[in-house]
Amino acid sequence: MSEPIQIDTRRVTSDKAMSSGARCVPVRQSTMVFWLQGITLAWMLVECGVSLYAAAAAHSPALAAFGSDSLVELLSASVVLLQFLPWVRLSERNAARWAGVLLFVLAGVVGVLAVGALVLGIRPETSRMGMGITLAALVVMPVLATLKRSEARRSGNAAMAADAVQSATCAYLAAIVLVGLSINAWFHIGWFDSVAALVAIPLLLKEGRAAWRGQVCGCC
Repeated sequence: MSEPIQIDTRRVTSDKAMSSGARCVPVRQSTMVFWLQGITLAWMLVECGVSLYAAAAAHSPALAAFGSDSLVELLSASVVLLQFLPWVRLSERNAARWAGVLLFVLAGVVGVLAVGALVLGIRPETSRMGMGITLAALVVMPVLATLKRSEARRSGNAAMAADAVQSATCAYLAAIVLVGLSINAWFHIGWFDSVAALVAIPLLLKEGRAAWRGQVCGCC
């Protein structure tokens, strides 16, 4: 008489889980997320402080928009980190939507500042500090955006992908603002500063809609 065969149900369950839909199961988050978001928080604090100070000193709507973007990026990085706190219940979908909302808020702030400057006839002054911080952002933010995008794909984290979009948007905005500041410095065309800020709005709205709809992650 043969002995009964015992089946390890835990192993069978594990094998089924790996064979069915494993592609959309997020990988356990690594310390890479915390390093990336920690670096982002530190840099955005510097970028936000310097750009807003430069905006106030030069009366520049474009720099004010860039500083506002830095603040939104700071909040977005914080939202990503909140997912991993055990006492905070924030799903990846909700975190991605919050990132989208922050982009909408940024677009509104940029629009109000730029239009207000045009209506009031505010003429910004040359800001070497502003040109310096936007040039630095053009170096730092694309690197952060690339690393975040790679980590988001590895982990399947929608909020991380949305934050990568924010970092890329910050780089685009830095380029636009730098062009506006440079033209104002060289040719003294004050209204170009506000136009440079307005050019960024369609990009912000597009990326905000993508984040809100969850299009940043195919498994979410």
